[in-house]
Amino acid sequence: MSARKPYVGGNWKMNLNGQQAVELASQLADGFTAGDQVQATVFPAFTHLEKVGKALDDKNSPIQLGAQDFYHQPNGAYTGEVSIAMLKDVGASVMLVGHSERRHVIGEPDTLINDKVLAALEAGLEVILCIGEKIEQREADKTHHINTGQLGYGLAGVSDAQMARVTIAYEPVWAIGTGKTATSQDAQETHQVIRQALWFLYNDDIANAVRIQYGGSCKPSNAVELFSQADIDGGLIGGAALKSEDFLAILQAAANSAGVPA
Repeated sequence: MSARKPYVGGNWKMNLNGQQAVELASQLADGFTAGDQVQATVFPAFTHLEKVGKALDDKNSPIQLGAQDFYHQPNGAYTGEVSIAMLKDVGASVMLVGHSERRHVIGEPDTLINDKVLAALEAGLEVILCIGEKIEQREADKTHHINTGQLGYGLAGVSDAQMARVTIAYEPVWAIGTGKTATSQDAQETHQVIRQALWFLYNDDIANAVRIQYGGSCKPSNAVELFSQADIDGGLIGGAALKSEDFLAILQAAANSAGVPA
């Protein structure tokens, strides 16, 4: 059994109105009691961050508040962007960086993703760095090449000490929102290669300590099998994070993988 604490993130993406977001946060706060054994973070839309944070705080929930995106500059003429200081001001402590939709829909390059990683870490925040291959890359047998490349670019300039605040999320792009899921064996193989790349970039201690989440259509029906794999340390959840019963079931699976009740 790994000594790494399981970590489950709920990415709400561009979903829910304010009332729905608060209701979901309250339901999760009521149902999740294993904060000592499982780390959990939710990522609401910008407009709901303060309300969701208050809902979690009102119930003294261990669930952390995260932001789906931000701009790496501290302030200035960047119309439509949101700074780290603004997000910290409403209680966000975890930054999601490099999500496949930011990479492949919005068009963020590796250089910008690295700028964001460095800015968030410099501000003392936690980072979840997302990496993953598209279907054509997988079919061309480039899965490991793409993932290790994105990993190296994203972590360029990140110190050994800062890696204590970095989590990696492996997102097979072809499995996000499609209903397709890598087999647990395929996911484990990719996670193992990512961990080996961390050893190459840093050292054995850091490679063994960094948590690697699985982020490709993880749901209650497959969470137990995925989380039982040696190098899968939880999940970055999309659609299933929008229903409290599903997300709580995934948290339970993570708790079970650590040998504790949720």
